[in-house]
Amino acid sequence: MPATFTRPAAARRLSGTRLRLRRAGAPRRPSHPQIVLGIILTCQLMLILDVSIIITSLPRIHRALGFSPTGLSWVQNAYALTFGGLLLLGARAGDILGRRRMFVAGLTVFTAASLAGGLAQSPGWLLGARAVQGLGAAVAAPSTLALLSITFREGRERTRAVASYSAVSAAGGSIGLVVGGMLTSWASWRWGLFINVPIGIVLVTLAPRFLPESERHDGRFDLTGAITSTLGMTAIVYGFVRAASDGWGDLGTVASFAAGVLLLAAFVLTERRAEQPITPLRMFASRERSGAYVGRLLLVAGNFSSFFFLTQYFQGVRGFSAVQTGIAFLPMTLAMFASVRIVPRLTARFGTAPLLIGGLTVALAGMLWLTRITEDSSYVPGVAVAMVVFGAGTGIAMAPLTSVGMAGVPARDAGAGSGLLNAAQQVGAALGLGILVTVFASSSRSAAQHAGATPRSELAHAVASTLVGSAGFLVAALAVAVVIMWPRMAAARATAAAAERAS
Repeated sequence: MPATFTRPAAARRLSGTRLRLRRAGAPRRPSHPQIVLGIILTCQLMLILDVSIIITSLPRIHRALGFSPTGLSWVQNAYALTFGGLLLLGARAGDILGRRRMFVAGLTVFTAASLAGGLAQSPGWLLGARAVQGLGAAVAAPSTLALLSITFREGRERTRAVASYSAVSAAGGSIGLVVGGMLTSWASWRWGLFINVPIGIVLVTLAPRFLPESERHDGRFDLTGAITSTLGMTAIVYGFVRAASDGWGDLGTVASFAAGVLLLAAFVLTERRAEQPITPLRMFASRERSGAYVGRLLLVAGNFSSFFFLTQYFQGVRGFSAVQTGIAFLPMTLAMFASVRIVPRLTARFGTAPLLIGGLTVALAGMLWLTRITEDSSYVPGVAVAMVVFGAGTGIAMAPLTSVGMAGVPARDAGAGSGLLNAAQQVGAALGLGILVTVFASSSRSAAQHAGATPRSELAHAVASTLVGSAGFLVAALAVAVVIMWPRMAAARATAAAAERAS
């Protein structure tokens, strides 16, 4: 009879425990959660800030590199579209290869592309660098919210962390305007890109030491889904921008819209048939979560497009310098941060749904106030107070949209959930600007036909018209919250309250 070796019972139990831990793959909670939060928030701020940091620099970029008036919008859209279009592929990469690893890889690409963009000598060079920046951001960004979910326990601790994350996401765009204006006036528009380099190096150095690594899953990359979604959205946005310069009946405009629709249809078919799609359709099974994605897209569409055109107003009508333009957005930025800080207390008192609807209503009121600007409007109170109201409402609304967008998402889909939220934000920024560029062009032509019109009055009229379009996006976001999200969220809150009373 062959000899056998029997391990002691304690050793067997220890081995079994290790085996279960390996199977579970549960990441250990970091010992420095506040450092983790700092890394995540800094990264998120840098990625969101780069959508807008060069908006106040656009007049100087236009002169320095020779962009056409419509081509100038692609300085922002080249980043936003690759960022939003490839986010879900980046989320899948995090699931398969590890979120910390993808966080570091994405930041490395983003930092290198920022350096290349700052050195740009031609429009093509700058747009190429901006597109690669978007690729790096798409790889890094999905990991931020997923790592936040790993680090902070569900409940008050995570609510506070998500509130801080939402504050950065909501105010990052307006902070970019302030920082970009200062850098452009005091140094050069190129420093709006160079500033990412030292920050990126620090984050890439700290991340391996402090960030937890997530469990890796077997899987495949849905390249077809990523390519068709990105090219489809790019074609749609290009169609709107081309319509602004060449008209809606232009062959190139029609062909661009047709290509966009076909590519997006191919994307949907791909996701339905793919074994491991980058956009699992089960993510849309929740009515509230789907509403959060759409509501976020619409809110950001109105938000970021207003930044672009208000910048034109401040510099072209009011005669502000780049730094003065950036400072002009400061009341909005401060209002966003202040409102987000009180969101946890307001949520505990009123609930998520009332807070979301209230925030969107306040934001809409501020935007409607802004639509009244004219050539002769004073900054205080005509513009500044309206921006404060709009900023406060946006800050209040963003946190519920973030928490509802991630609520109930299983651990295996945490990356996809984070990716969808960020994709909605970036696609909303690009789509909103693309649509309102056509409104701006049409209003400019209409204003020019009036007797006695001046360049300043024409620009003021065109900007006011685009802000009406921004208000339209906010109306749509409010409708989504009331019609799609409110009934289910109110019912869930009532059920939870009844269960608490019964216990």
